[in-house]
Amino acid sequence: MAQPAWPPSRCSCSTADVDTLPVVELHDLDYPLPPEAIAQRPLDIRDASRLLVDRGPRQTPQDLHVHDLATLVGPGDVVVVNSSRVVPARLTAHKPTGGAVEVLLVEQLGDATWTAMVRPSRRVPVGTTLRAGRLSVVVGETASDGRTRTVEVRAAAGVDVREVLAGEAEVALPPYITEPLADAGRYQTVYADRAGSVAAPTAGLHLTAELLASIEHTGAEVCSVDLAVGLGTFLPVTAPRLDDHVMHHERFSVSPEVLGACEEADRVVAIGTTTVRALESAVRDEHGERTDLFIRPGFDFRVVDALLTNFHQPRSTLLALLAAFVGPRWRELYEHALGSDYRFLSFGDAMFVPTRDR
Repeated sequence: MAQPAWPPSRCSCSTADVDTLPVVELHDLDYPLPPEAIAQRPLDIRDASRLLVDRGPRQTPQDLHVHDLATLVGPGDVVVVNSSRVVPARLTAHKPTGGAVEVLLVEQLGDATWTAMVRPSRRVPVGTTLRAGRLSVVVGETASDGRTRTVEVRAAAGVDVREVLAGEAEVALPPYITEPLADAGRYQTVYADRAGSVAAPTAGLHLTAELLASIEHTGAEVCSVDLAVGLGTFLPVTAPRLDDHVMHHERFSVSPEVLGACEEADRVVAIGTTTVRALESAVRDEHGERTDLFIRPGFDFRVVDALLTNFHQPRSTLLALLAAFVGPRWRELYEHALGSDYRFLSFGDAMFVPTRDR
């Protein structure tokens, strides 16, 4: 496979050409999201979700279903998915005094050391040992980001911590999901194969093995990348201006073969915002393993031409990426979706959009 012709930047995988980006206020990414529009459970059939297709400026969007995706791709297209697998990462622990503490393991740093979100953090002094079933969690210092702590997860001698975590920890559903999930497998893509994410790459939840086979039958190629979904993806934006939002690093991997396939493609179709960030990070830093790339209005897309994505929360980095991708028309698309009773957020419906410029 030919090596990519794009000139990779020698800077880190933070947003490129920051000085050229327009000033965007956080309220520019706001819209009214009624609670009843937030899907609380996935549909019984993955690809039965509705699919809003953007047909361009001054065109009414087309209302299809995700199982129609194979009709929207064909020869010359490369469809790229994020194959990261969600791991059980939420622990309910207790202090020696009996007080409950939630520990969300974000990223493993060593055999027993993790970065974690600890709630309520201010009530857990450094050095506190928490009990979580058969595990103990020793809480360390607060990181420079002010949000995470370093923790050491321990088990009895001779016991594998990851095996215990698989039984003691829970999958961390987003806080807006208030109903229990009957089947934990529905918060996992059918092609997930590399453990590391603490949240699902939700656009991929819609795809089935049969739909992927249909896509390949059209002549399109299906490739995979890996981005471990963590704080960089799901932390809310709180700064009044997007320029002031600090993205957390997330581990990612894109092979030279995948970048080569994307270079040769007539069109690159990304399944989900995390796939976009992985591809756009890789082309900017050919040896990168971690990214804090923040895609926001004014961003120069070098790889991705079309995007399948869910409907995102107001004031989120995910919505900022969509606004960069499609331009101000995102509001019209969201208004159409809300007016047509589309289901929003992680277990909701999807949309298919081209970039603003292509």
